[in-house]
Amino acid sequence: VRFIPMLFLTLLLIFLALFPGVFSCCMKISDEIPKALLRRVERFEIQRADGLCHLEAVILYIESKKFCVSPWIRKLKKWMKRNKHKTQRKKPHGRKQRRAKKIKQKQRKQ
Repeated sequence: VRFIPMLFLTLLLIFLALFPGVFSCCMKISDEIPKALLRRVERFEIQRADGLCHLEAVILYIESKKFCVSPWIRKLKKWMKRNKHKTQRKKPHGRKQRRAKKIKQKQRKQ
């Protein structure tokens, strides 16, 4: 009897380790967004309808809260074009940066 909860917990932890993004997907999206809310957006991400997430959405982060909205809203599309700098970008790996810097230095010397 005590074995079943432990087995369930173990399976849950394995599932979370294998599929970490499944709980960060937007399940519902809003078809409207007020301009006042757009002004407060700190960053945004685009969710594709592939892999674990089955819904296309734009995820807006405002004061550590997450809002899922439709990527087809005209007002949002215009806002995203003007605010490309707010997208979440992956930082380049430090080792690649150093290698690129060394290559540039060698090219300058030649």
